[in-house]
Amino acid sequence: MSFQPFPVIDLPATGANILRLRRARGLSVRDLQRYFGFEEPQAIYKWQRGKSLPTVDNLYALSVLLDVPMNEILVPSGPPNVNIYNMSSGSKPAARVILRHFFGRGGHDRRLSPLRPLSAVS
Repeated sequence: MSFQPFPVIDLPATGANILRLRRARGLSVRDLQRYFGFEEPQAIYKWQRGKSLPTVDNLYALSVLLDVPMNEILVPSGPPNVNIYNMSSGSKPAARVILRHFFGRGGHDRRLSPLRPLSAVS
């Protein structure tokens, strides 16, 4: 059984992208701090430096604020370049389409290796 490469987010490139998108909208770090209700701006600086990623709910809120889809904020680290918006146009849930993309078609007895957290990728 062969698998396609495990998709990984490029944290520094994603951080640079957040910085670029924020500046393009004329927003300051303090503007984002107030929008998210953070007491301090450190989390936003960490996102921009690629030291961490926003949580899923904060990523969604950021995409609404910046008026871009979430997948235009995240930058993949090399192949594969999967766009879930294009994949979910059919009647099947996007998760099923993504799993099929990475693991192929097959029976329910297929054993999948556990997913690695982003922090485990160097």
